[in-house]
Amino acid sequence: MAKMNQNRVKSSEIEFKDRVVSIQRVTKVTKGGRTFSFSAVIVVGNENGVVGYGLGKANEVTAAIAKGIDDAKKHLIHVPINKGTLPHEQIGKYSGARVFVKPASQGTGVIAGGAMRAVLESVGIKDVLAKSKGSSNPHSVVKATINALSQLRDAHTVAEMRGVSLNKVFNG
Repeated sequence: MAKMNQNRVKSSEIEFKDRVVSIQRVTKVTKGGRTFSFSAVIVVGNENGVVGYGLGKANEVTAAIAKGIDDAKKHLIHVPINKGTLPHEQIGKYSGARVFVKPASQGTGVIAGGAMRAVLESVGIKDVLAKSKGSSNPHSVVKATINALSQLRDAHTVAEMRGVSLNKVFNG
């Protein structure tokens, strides 16, 4: 089994940009009537290899977004980026969502749908081909994308794990 990329990052050291992926109005029906509240899925990243996601729930949209940002800063991962793209292809899964991300040549841009695009742009990837399969639920797609990115490994990590030189990784 491949070693997961678990380079946790402390949020206090980095300046983040946040993106709102989705905001849902949810209703709780009680004896006295309907109670409305909001849930927000937020992605934060420094656009230089660090990304995280969070879920915030509150009675007002702004409070839900603020809670989501705080939650996202607690779930940060470091992603290896190679010249503005990914080091290799990867599949990510979460619940019913399946995502496929593939490195692209320079100048391609981010070819990805809504929730995936927010995650990939937040991490700082400039050129990537991506496909979302299965569930289109933004919560699941964001988590599947983060899952795929967390499994990425750069050549130095692979060489270190195998105990061989960097040239042997490429020339095999």
